[in-house]
Amino acid sequence: MNLGRMVFAQLMDSLPLHEFHECVERYRGEYKVQQFSCLDQFLCMAFAQLTGRESLRDIEACLRSRRSKLYHMGIRSNVARNTLAHANEVRDWRIYADFAQVLIGIARDLYCDDPFRLELDNAIYALDSTTIDLCLSLFPWAKFRKTKGAVKMHTLLDVRTHIPTVAIITHGKVHDVNILDDLPLEPGAIYLLDRGYLDCARLYRIHQERAFFVTRTKSSTDLRRLYSHPVDKSTGVQCDQVVVFRNYYPHRDYPEKLRRVRYFDAALQKRLTFLTNNFTFPALIVAQLYQLRWQVELFFKWIKQHLRIKAFFGTSENAVKSQLWIAIAVYVLVAIVKKRLALSHSLYTILQILSVSLFEKTPILQVLSNENYVDSPDPLRRQLDLFE
Repeated sequence: MNLGRMVFAQLMDSLPLHEFHECVERYRGEYKVQQFSCLDQFLCMAFAQLTGRESLRDIEACLRSRRSKLYHMGIRSNVARNTLAHANEVRDWRIYADFAQVLIGIARDLYCDDPFRLELDNAIYALDSTTIDLCLSLFPWAKFRKTKGAVKMHTLLDVRTHIPTVAIITHGKVHDVNILDDLPLEPGAIYLLDRGYLDCARLYRIHQERAFFVTRTKSSTDLRRLYSHPVDKSTGVQCDQVVVFRNYYPHRDYPEKLRRVRYFDAALQKRLTFLTNNFTFPALIVAQLYQLRWQVELFFKWIKQHLRIKAFFGTSENAVKSQLWIAIAVYVLVAIVKKRLALSHSLYTILQILSVSLFEKTPILQVLSNENYVDSPDPLRRQLDLFE
């Protein structure tokens, strides 16, 4: 029964606690810890994400004002700013990285049967990165520019489910293309990459793993056409060709044939040229696949706007990575709850309702499924929403 339980506690019921404690044990997260467990730390940080807290002092003030309710929220220790700061500093960030992967696995299973606009059976992933600016004097480890610090969050997004399957956090000087060396590849999957990932040797590794890629060419890409296939230009496809790299080093790194598809986007009035190692999909499908890469950009924009990943509660590398992974875990947790409760509201709306309802003692389904509320997006707003 949810009667008399706070919304925050009902939301956290969806956490697989057994797997969480396994992650803690794996990295000895509670070695010599007598109070303020890793779960307490996670719940405090999740509260900060859901309510948009600005600082450790802000978290402490809000939770201490509800001291009598902390136990019922699942927080078994007193919340102090210094205690939370120390936990973020020393508790291994990999605890929360591994736990986020557990939640990602649950969410992907829940969303795997959702309808998809392309009739393809392959797994489809979009890879990209976003840069989070930091003050170099406060974050000296986050190397980026001479007078500027930053971290990059490299994310592989499952396009079908809108769930991030891989997230790699590095300092800002790491080039995007290097992430392809650490990326686990799935045979038969399709990887959507922008021009920053156009590296012949790394693309050939994808090909050798029996996976597919779709990327765009650069102006300097020199290709030799072997032969062309007929196309229907009324669809926007201008040409469908089999090509190879002309120059010695690119051809040495990628000795196999490639497919080049040119497409005219009438809406943008732009001609786009795609490269892929898949020779079976229709040319129009290749162009439509690349359009799906925009979803990873929407994911970055969404989490930057609605989660706390631009202002950090600690300055160490461990604290920053812990906060980023907990933010991803909260994002995926809310997506899980949305699916399990069969909610029709957007993820943005659910988070806004939760931000003002966490201390209410009302069944969470009643809070989140108010039939009198209807999402009414601003007609002037052009950004798309995830989980519509």
